[in-house]
This record gives sequence, C-alpha cells and structure tokens, in this order.
Amino acid sequence: MTNKVLELIQSKKFHDARMVLLEMNPVDIAEVFEEMDPESSVMLFRLLPKELAAETFAYMTAEVQESLLTALTDTELRPLLDSQFMDDTVDMLEEMPANVVRRVLKLSDPDTRSLINRLLQYEEGSAGSMMTTEYVALKQGMTIRQAFDYLKKNAVDSETLYTCYVTDQNRVLEGVITVREMMLADYGAQVGDVMEEKPISVPTSASDEEVGQIFQKYDMLALPVVDGENRLVGIITVDDAVDVIQEANTEDFEKMAALEPSETPYLKTSAFTHARKRVVWLLFLMLSGIVTGQIISHYEEAFAAIPLLVSFIPMLMDTGGNCGSQSSTLIIRGMALDEIKPRDILKVIWKECRVSMLVGAVLAPVNIIWIWIRYHSLPIALTVGVSMFVTIFIAKMMGCLLPMFAKRCKLDPAIMASPLITTVVDACSVFVYFNVALWIMHI
Repeated sequence: MTNKVLELIQSKKFHDARMVLLEMNPVDIAEVFEEMDPESSVMLFRLLPKELAAETFAYMTAEVQESLLTALTDTELRPLLDSQFMDDTVDMLEEMPANVVRRVLKLSDPDTRSLINRLLQYEEGSAGSMMTTEYVALKQGMTIRQAFDYLKKNAVDSETLYTCYVTDQNRVLEGVITVREMMLADYGAQVGDVMEEKPISVPTSASDEEVGQIFQKYDMLALPVVDGENRLVGIITVDDAVDVIQEANTEDFEKMAALEPSETPYLKTSAFTHARKRVVWLLFLMLSGIVTGQIISHYEEAFAAIPLLVSFIPMLMDTGGNCGSQSSTLIIRGMALDEIKPRDILKVIWKECRVSMLVGAVLAPVNIIWIWIRYHSLPIALTVGVSMFVTIFIAKMMGCLLPMFAKRCKLDPAIMASPLITTVVDACSVFVYFNVALWIMHI
C-alpha cells in the first residue's frame, strides 16, 4: 500500500492517493509521509479529513511534524492542535525549535497554553512530563447511572475511558473504577461502594523507568499521577508506557555496546555524529587494553622459555570475556526488570560462584585433555587448565559485581557491560595465566 501511494504521488494523482490513504491505518499513513518530499506531504495532508489528519499527525516523526507545522496556515493549524491529546502536544513541542513552540502557544487558548507551559516545566523523563491531563474523574456519591451519564457528556476528549478515577472536591485521589465493573454493578449502587480504594499511583517526580516497571508488574492500562498532597494531576496510559519501556531498553542496549545513546534513527544520523558517539568509549577501551599489553610484555622471559604459551592467550581471553559478558547481561537485565536489587549482592555472588565452578569444571578438563593429547606436555596442559578455571571464576565475579557496584553508585548498570567487562577480564586472565605458568612450570 505504501509503494502504491508513493507511486500515485509521484504521478501527481493526489486525489487517488487520498482514497488509498482513507483505507489505511493512521500509523501506516504516518510512515508514508516520511517517504515524501515536504511539498507533496503538505499538499496530501491538506486533503485528509480533519480527524484522520489529526490522528496521523500524532504518529509522525518530529521532522515531518515540524515541516507541516511550518507550512500550514494558522487557520489549518488551530483545529489540528485542538484535536491533539495534551501529552502528544507536549511531547511534540519538546522536539520543536523555539519559533515553532511560540507559534503553537500563540494559537492555543489561554487555558491550554497555561496547561502546556505547566507540563513543559516537568523534568524530561519524569512521570509529570509523560502524563496527560485528559482523564475522567468521578465522585463517590454518584450512582452508577449518574456516572454513565457523566461519561457520555464529559468523556469525549478523554484519552482513555476504560479506567475512571474517583476524587473528592479537592481532587484528592480516593479510588479507581473500571467501566467493566460499572456495567456489572447495579445502576442504583454508588461509585464509592464499587470502586477500588487506595489505587496504585506515582508522584510527578517518578522516573520513566519506575513507571515502566509498575506497568509491567501490575499489568495496568492507565496509571494515575499525583502531587505531594495526593491530588490527581494526570494519568499515564499504557501506550505511552510501552514507548518508555522501548526507549529504556534501546538505551540499555546502546550502553551495553559501548555507544552513547541517541534518540535519532540510525539512517537519519550523520556519519560524523555516529563516529562522535562511538569514538569516546572506543578510545577509553583501547587505552585500557594497553594494560593487557604491558602485562604480556612483563612476561617476555616466559615467552622466550616456552613460546607455545603465547598460542593459548586468545582462547583464555575470549573465554573469560564471554563468561563475564554472560553474567553481566543477566545481572543488568535482572536489575532493569527489578528482579535483582543491590541488597541481593551476596545471593548473586554465591550463585555466580557456583555457576563458575560448574562451568570451569567442564571447560578446564577439556582443555587439559586436548593439550596433553596434542602437545604431550602435562605441565602446559595443567597451566592452561588451571588458568582457565581461575579466569572463569574471576570473569563471573566481575560480570556480576561491576553492574551492581554501578547501581550502588547511582550509575546506569548498562555501562558495565560486555566491552568494559571484556577489557578488565582480559588483563586479569593474562596476569593469572603467566603467574600460574611460573608456579607450575618453574620458569
């Protein structure tokens, strides 16, 4: 469908393209606009029905949104902004240049402008910056019938209707009730008798990671956001939570690969920016690798005495790095899902200690037997085997301790991932290897 629309646009058959777009999902339509040139996108956007145009606009990238906001007239822009949910508008403005933000605020009514300014003041990545103020608030004294009548009159602009919140006259959060519960209840019953008291909520200062963890843990569709006095100020819907979880996972993956996180898509990021975000970590890891080289050069006499020892260094370093990466990946993921907490450090150490013993008990004998058969040298076989066992133990300990140490120091555990673990373990494995060689072979 996307290719068909693009072909029609290239042929200047905009009305035919419009008919195809009317059959598509707004998410897919937004992807079509990403492939178009600015002039054609503006022309086609003007042909879309207002409701479809507004819904599609929310799914567009910041670049396409900025292009349309700049090209549309005030008359065209005002109804578009009015139809947007407040959280989508705020998210959009955070990505826009100052001149576009000023224009949007100028076109908004005073109440909306005041609300946008208040939401923009929340720290980026906090629950306050993610929430929407378009929710349904009921009162305990309402009957279920009155609650349904209220919903029909006032819930048109609400972002979610399935979950409703119960507040007092001061907007203090008292409970939560779902439409399903209301439909199954007696219409004469009061909302206060059916609602769930003490609902789960988050303060406006809660981080996006905390919000994501709550959605995952409790399988919620919407999460109320309260201020310091437990007054309901907004809600976060599950679609926004999914975006947060995806962004957090992407950021962790990038850090685990020794990359500086980026919000710009790969293909839209310049080669210079890619290089700048990668070179700092690579430079640090390269300089750290010099330590390993210095350790190797310190044992030149051992090389000269038994040159065969050098051939086993890559295997030891690779095995140690892989073992450390396995442990760090599991620990980092466990902490991200809140399955592992800093207080669990002794449990983690004990478990990784047993894992390292079992893994070492398999890999070390295999190396001893293989080297003894291949080179007929039991001392070299024992040297490699013992070094392998100790290296695996050290790697597993490093893999679990470094991420937990980072967490304790209020750092992102993801930075203690494969590249850094591998660099540290490489130096340790070489140091252990040659010291074991000196001990067993009396070099």
